[in-house]
Amino acid sequence: MTVRTSRRRPRLRAAFAAAVAAGLGAAVLGALPAAAAGEPLAVQYRNGGSGSSQASPWLKVVNTGSAPVALDQVKLRYYFRSDAPLAAYRFACDWAVRGCANVTGTIGTITESGAAADRYLEIGFTAGAGTLAPGADSGDLQLRVHRTDWQSMNQGDDYSFGAAQSGYATWTKVTASLAGVQVWGTAPTRPTVPGGEVMFDDLDYTGHDDPSLAAHGWNARSGGGGPGVAGATWEAGNVTFAKEGGNSVMTLRTSTAGTPQSTRHSEFHSQAMKFRNGTYAARVRFSDAPVSGPDGDHLVQSFFAINDLKAPNADDYSEYDFEYLPNGGWGETSNIFFTTSWETYGPDGSVNQYTTSRSSFAGWHDLVLTIDDSAIVYYVDGVEFSRHDARYLPERPMVIAFNQWLTDLAGQTGTEERSYEEQVDYVLHVKDRVLTPAQVGAAVTAYRAAGTSFTDTVPAS
Repeated sequence: MTVRTSRRRPRLRAAFAAAVAAGLGAAVLGALPAAAAGEPLAVQYRNGGSGSSQASPWLKVVNTGSAPVALDQVKLRYYFRSDAPLAAYRFACDWAVRGCANVTGTIGTITESGAAADRYLEIGFTAGAGTLAPGADSGDLQLRVHRTDWQSMNQGDDYSFGAAQSGYATWTKVTASLAGVQVWGTAPTRPTVPGGEVMFDDLDYTGHDDPSLAAHGWNARSGGGGPGVAGATWEAGNVTFAKEGGNSVMTLRTSTAGTPQSTRHSEFHSQAMKFRNGTYAARVRFSDAPVSGPDGDHLVQSFFAINDLKAPNADDYSEYDFEYLPNGGWGETSNIFFTTSWETYGPDGSVNQYTTSRSSFAGWHDLVLTIDDSAIVYYVDGVEFSRHDARYLPERPMVIAFNQWLTDLAGQTGTEERSYEEQVDYVLHVKDRVLTPAQVGAAVTAYRAAGTSFTDTVPAS
């Protein structure tokens, strides 16, 4: 990961900022705490497998107290969401240091409406499992949960699941009780929506011409102008909506046959400049490969906030970008991910601070940007990716936007038709409040549990 402050990296934003002005005229957590003082137990977790037909929670119980603990007094709960209302589940123990014969497992049901999970695996121990001395752990509990019909399990929405946990670490999303009293972890409860002025959109529309889009303050861009290939077109019809995995998902498509006239970019942005400090969030799927045709084009896939540049090098310009270039571009020769905070640009140069990661970002990612009076912070999948200086804080409100476009036609010079896609699951803005990524996830879950596909109480500036 590289952090730089630059006065020279051109980004071809001028035409887009002008187009904005013209248009207006018409739950994965990072490091978790160790056991708090007085907690007699802690639980460690790792993801023991990647198969789609079963979950593989591997667990350890740690005695963090000062007295021995009889394991037959300990219960653990791993929480998940059922994949179908009548789906039945089964527990298996593959291996345990204390012996699988001394490990019990039952599947329970959570009835609280709107909770972040509706099932749990409860693990217990027989007297044969023995005791834990202070500071000792139980050793591996290599466990599995699967549907009785062996249909696929979607673990992406499971409360206790941690896809990136390839090694053991303390994990508060698995609870532990001792003699019937919970002493470790946080059980899932009904999440609450954030207070104050909020915009949330689950992107549940029928198409780019759905009347609800304009009513909700959105626009699928059409016509010419930058950024990107000179002479290319922004095609509103390249913004589509469909149901995937129970959620409505927006798709931005970019296509070309190697000429400016055949190049079709896509963009979706709010109509009003009314977003400034607070929390911005979206779940976005980036792609490394085209959905059709040969690969290699210099593609930009993005989620950003921006306002219009009123004059060259104007000091009240603002822009904050998540940008992924799967095939390089801007002088890069392979995939690279940027977060960039802008002060201004023009003939006197570009003034921005940016952070990069030269690795693949293909797949779904939870992107969170927070802006307060002291810093700009970018998070990717619950982990802080970059923190930029106060000198780049916004002076004026902005629009929220997503777009996908080609920087040039030099990456792939063939004339065969090819197309690329970026997808978006939801977008959220909470005005003047800094939320953690976990709070963002809880808010989205709460809106969906309440059946709220759109709300906007952020006032016009």
